[in-house]
Amino acid sequence: MPRIDLRSDTVTHPTPKMRQAMYEAEVGDDGFGDDPTVNRLQEMTAELLGKEAALFVASGTMGNLVSILTQCRRADEAILGARSHMFRNEQGGMAALAGVHARSLPNLPDGRLDLDSIRASINSPSVLWAKTRIICLENTWNGHVLTPDYVQQVKAIATQHELKMHLDGARMFNAAVALELEPQAIVADFDSVQFCFSKGLSAPAGSMVCGNAAFIKEARRNRQLVGGAMRQVGVLAAACIVALEEMMPRLSEDHANAARLAEGLAQFGDLEIDPADVKTNIVFFRVRPGKFTAPALASRLSEHGILVIPFSDEEIRAVTHYGISAGDIDQTLTTFSSVLSSAAAAKKK
Repeated sequence: MPRIDLRSDTVTHPTPKMRQAMYEAEVGDDGFGDDPTVNRLQEMTAELLGKEAALFVASGTMGNLVSILTQCRRADEAILGARSHMFRNEQGGMAALAGVHARSLPNLPDGRLDLDSIRASINSPSVLWAKTRIICLENTWNGHVLTPDYVQQVKAIATQHELKMHLDGARMFNAAVALELEPQAIVADFDSVQFCFSKGLSAPAGSMVCGNAAFIKEARRNRQLVGGAMRQVGVLAAACIVALEEMMPRLSEDHANAARLAEGLAQFGDLEIDPADVKTNIVFFRVRPGKFTAPALASRLSEHGILVIPFSDEEIRAVTHYGISAGDIDQTLTTFSSVLSSAAAAKKK
């Protein structure tokens, strides 16, 4: 049975051009800094984001950890969202490996952190309290986009208190496309930035850390500390170059397919979703009490080749990406209709 895999945009496969580029990649030893393809990718990325330098790392989690290790000292404190990836999905690495305490604040429904809550969470210079060092934001967050206006308000707080700013921008190019802005506008106010090549950009692996030259010099040391120095990694960097050159413009297709999915799901009385909440390629919806729990519905859908992720007993996530077409969305909606209708018929019996 053909599968329509909406679990994540990490399930993307490299494009034919990426595979060819990987085959033909000129390589060296990146541990010594002499892999020409990695060096080209880092230079391209720094120029694209308007930063002085960039460093290729294995994953987004590694990129965030390396950034925290570089920006903070042990016993410092980082302000971040309680539902951010860095707080919930990276095994507490900033505490376990960097010795940095996390001050988690509630994420608002659109992913922002309340500005007054940020101000109130900045510790005064007492020997009793951890020193607040950095504010970490995430863009996109569950598909929601942080605007430059909001980021500038957070930056003003950070500047007033001499704090650093870090962006977990795993899907920052989705944010740029949704806002119709250049990537530089998304990252301009951050001292360090991490983004992933292996999500919406469809490369098989790899993330990038960006910042000024002094930050990247120290980040290279911290990448070594966590075992992240790779060797002939130009075979991956070659695919990432293709991702930067060709994959960002097509992200609007993923956004359109996500909107198409959300509008279709809103027609089912058993589901709860506001299509206006879908800004990029991530669709969250709730299953109303009755026929199914979210895990049960996801299980039934998987029997018909539709793969989604239940996030709780009531909530399901679906993510559009390269390889998912408008036709796949229509087939997904048809399958939803069939599964929900069959459950209704069975309940009547």
